[in-house]
Amino acid sequence: MRRTVISPLAITTLAALVLSPVALAQKPPLVSQADIIKQSVPSDWRRLDPENTLVMEINGQQVILELAPRFAPQHAANIRTLAREGYYTGSAIVRVQDNYVTQWADPADEEKEKDKDKVKPLGTALANLPAEFSIPFKGLPLTRFTDPDGWAPVSGFVDGMPVAANPAKNQAWLAHCYGMVGAARSGKPDSSNGTSLYAINGQAPRALDLNITVVGRVVKGMDVLSSLPRGPGAMGFYDKPEHYVPITRARVLADIPAAEQPAIEIMRTDTATWRKLVEASRHAIGGWAVRSALHSNICNRTVPTRPIASPAAS
Repeated sequence: MRRTVISPLAITTLAALVLSPVALAQKPPLVSQADIIKQSVPSDWRRLDPENTLVMEINGQQVILELAPRFAPQHAANIRTLAREGYYTGSAIVRVQDNYVTQWADPADEEKEKDKDKVKPLGTALANLPAEFSIPFKGLPLTRFTDPDGWAPVSGFVDGMPVAANPAKNQAWLAHCYGMVGAARSGKPDSSNGTSLYAINGQAPRALDLNITVVGRVVKGMDVLSSLPRGPGAMGFYDKPEHYVPITRARVLADIPAAEQPAIEIMRTDTATWRKLVEASRHAIGGWAVRSALHSNICNRTVPTRPIASPAAS
């Protein structure tokens, strides 16, 4: 059998060509995340679901919460009822713990040991809900991340939400990443009902995963929630009623007149553009960085939003 032997000179010449500035210059340049967003097409974006979006006003600014009915259907339904019957309007931020959570609730409920008669009635909302910590993994339309998560065997995004999963246990759950919203509970797993909610305002406390029902995420207004004064009391609670930050109004998006609805749209997380964006986040672009991390995780990926024409005009 004849074997072709490449001479040392040929090897040296080939290496020089491959490593030459001209050859390197021909390598396709990496595309920045900003460029990927600019190059996106209309089908890469979606409007807010009017029935699963809560719009709150705090300090004269909007905080928009997108619910996750796929993962917490009973909590989402109860939150809609509470909003529509005025429970959140007049409630307040009662806790801001640095690098952890911003929490809102009925202030009277925080003081109920002093005066139970002032606690807000629930109306037709349910007082008791089952814990909705996870759902089946099988059949879930998950856009997977390629890098290991550290907290779960599988991770990715579903419906714009960061999701962790354990396929061997047929279990998937919303992850406690920055901006995610959970339903506060007491000692019993089934003790949350949506009357008190919190948003993660710092480093992702993933140890809370599978311990609390996560109901959605803040798509606009985390700058409002994360910049509030930190509570001086234990665990960041405000220790004086005058410190509470009132929620002046809270409505379901579907109930807001079209001319007043927030004019934003959200990038879909089930598209090739989203996958390109995630991959781009693994690479450093430009001359400042010394190295690329070549790693990404679900809590470091913010789903882009952008302004659109007012719904009333479209």
